[in-house]
Amino acid sequence: MEKYILITSGRGPQECNLAVQLLLEKLEAAASAQALKLEIVKVEKVEGLPSSALLKLTGRGAVRFSDHWIGAICWICQSPFRPNHKRKNWFVEVKGWHPTADSAQLKLEDVKFQAMRSSGAGGQHVNKVSSAVRAIHLPTGLTVQVMDTRSQLQNKEIAILRLEERLKELEQVEKDAMKNRQWKNQMDVKRGGAKRIFIGSKFKEQGT
Repeated sequence: MEKYILITSGRGPQECNLAVQLLLEKLEAAASAQALKLEIVKVEKVEGLPSSALLKLTGRGAVRFSDHWIGAICWICQSPFRPNHKRKNWFVEVKGWHPTADSAQLKLEDVKFQAMRSSGAGGQHVNKVSSAVRAIHLPTGLTVQVMDTRSQLQNKEIAILRLEERLKELEQVEKDAMKNRQWKNQMDVKRGGAKRIFIGSKFKEQGT
């Protein structure tokens, strides 16, 4: 069993980035105590501190562990960077994360071919022979028509190549949309209604 989670400060100040680092250390210790493998997949830093960290949890109980942490986290502490700053509550958030799937391979069994008569240049002979093909990718509905040659077999081969190109284009559009949604999700941090609260420079959880 594996689960991805994201720790993010959104666009919070340096104190929130420090909270991300302290929370990451806390998660590493908690995961180890439960015999879970925690892998840091990606870290984004600002001035040497992580503004976000993408983690992969593997092992039995990974989902239960992540559910226990997902939510807003409040760190109550005097700013170590701005001693005279009045604010003491710093918020970060732990979120579920869904990685973008790898590109799917085009399977011939997912393609339906339809023979059709060629049109255009070529004279009478072209119009009498059903050498052109229409190829339909059944899972997505993508369709291409090929009448490049007088050989139906060659036209089928060309159709497969063009379907693969169209499928890659479609997947890229979907990946870009997913990245935009995830980026917006990463930048949005709940302020208030903390699921867990940590206090002081030692990042001790309230109530423990």
